[in-house]
Parts: sequence; structure tokens; C-alpha cells
Amino acid sequence: MIEVRDLAKRYGSTVAVDGISFTVRPGTVTGFLGRNGAGKSTTMRMILGLTRPTRGTALVGGRPYRELTDPLRRVGALLEARAAHPDRTAYHHLLWLARSNRIPKARVHEVLGMTGLEHVAGRRAGGFSLGMAQRLGLAAALLGDPEVLVLDEPMNGLDPDGIRWLRGLLRDHAAQGRTVFVSSHLMGEVAQTADRVIVIEGGRLLADTTVAELTATAGSLEDAFFRLTEGRRG
Repeated sequence: MIEVRDLAKRYGSTVAVDGISFTVRPGTVTGFLGRNGAGKSTTMRMILGLTRPTRGTALVGGRPYRELTDPLRRVGALLEARAAHPDRTAYHHLLWLARSNRIPKARVHEVLGMTGLEHVAGRRAGGFSLGMAQRLGLAAALLGDPEVLVLDEPMNGLDPDGIRWLRGLLRDHAAQGRTVFVSSHLMGEVAQTADRVIVIEGGRLLADTTVAELTATAGSLEDAFFRLTEGRRG
């Protein structure tokens, strides 16, 4: 479970996240919605201990991320598709991560197969397309067979087959009782994949509800999103 309580982040006079609170529970896919600059990535970075909050707390399994031992076994994260060193092959990128987290070498081959990268395992990451880089990032997130997934725009660059595969993977992960927290601008995909949605705008929480409840009086999730956020930018 991910617990966020009164989480805030300021950069000088700019408020990126303004005291938001929510819980992402196991057994569900939770979509994280908001325009560019709404505070989604900053929130995810604070959950993962990459950005220090101005105030508030973010816990994963009851503990701050930085206190987790073998973090890849607990949390799988994808924040930036091109995080791998460009001169390192896909295989060696994953092998390095596995060794640093005491993950068996055999798991590297498993996630390469799961993400469809077996045929490019020996290629350098710097030559990958955006879609292939996303698959490598997802392979890294899945490497430790984690209970929690935190994914920022994981469908960017994926072709239709890749999007369909990822949709199924997220649903299967949640069906196993695991926690899935995923941001996306693709409203149609969120509507098909997520059980719940958290909506923020201007760093503030606007909704924390089920997809069904949010769309009950709107024609689609996209319509519900624009209705909810209308006049709240900035």
C-alpha cells in the first residue's frame, strides 16, 4: 500500500504539490491523472524518495522508500524511459540492477521475455526507440517481482500491441493482490485499465474515487476530467 499524507513541495515561491493526501490500495489499478505541470511526477518522485518533500509523508508498506531493504523487490518504478546508460546493453543494464538487489540472474532472462526484448538483449540502450526504451524500463520495474508498481506515463511510445500487453500486465498484477499506481494522459486507456483514479490540478487533489463513480454523470473519463478541472488551472 502507498500512503500519502499532507504531502507538499515548494520550489521557492512555486508550489508544485500543495498538501495532498491519498491511499493507493493493493488489488487495484489506480490511475493518476492531471495535466502537464499538475504535480504528478513530483508526487511520484517524493513517494520514491527522489525528491524531499517540503512537508508531509509518503510511505510504501508503512515505511519511507529510503528505508526499504532490497527496494527493487518491494517497489518497481518507471519514471524515465531513457534511464539506462546508453552504452550498456539491455541485458547488462538489467543484470547490474539484479546483482545490486540480490536478484537471481535467471530473472533477467524472464523479464526480457515478458517485455518482448529477448531479440534485442545484446543491443545498446542508446539505440533503442522510445517504445523499446519503455519496455526496458518496464523490465527493470518488474525485475524484483515487486508488490508495488509506480509507473509514470508507461504507455508513451508503445505501439498498439505494446499498449494491449501493458494493460493486461497491470490488470494481472492487481488481480494478484498487488498495488499498481500509474499516471497517464491516455484517458481511454485509464478508463479500460484502472479501478480507481486520483486527479490533481495545480498541485491540489480534486478527486480520489472509482472510475465508475467519476464517469457516472459524464459520457467518458475524458469528459469527467475536463468537467472536474475546468477553471482550476494554475
